[in-house]
Amino acid sequence: MGSFSIWHWLIVLLIVVMVFGTKKLKNMGSDLGGAVKGFKDGMKDGQATDADAAAATGQVTNAAAADKSTIDVEAKHKS
Repeated sequence: MGSFSIWHWLIVLLIVVMVFGTKKLKNMGSDLGGAVKGFKDGMKDGQATDADAAAATGQVTNAAAADKSTIDVEAKHKS
């Protein structure tokens, strides 16, 4: 009762084709393919951006390490 047979799916497909038409279905498929391609390209760009961000964070960490050699003025006043 929970699963549909192949005939049910064929009837649903026939109704969808009759409602939307083959041209709209073709356009939707093309748009979906373009969206998937754009998503994959975005993921590749995102990974490259993450690598650049990690390099920049390393530079900030080195700058923070350089700042540790400075003298804390308030520590002198507390003593």
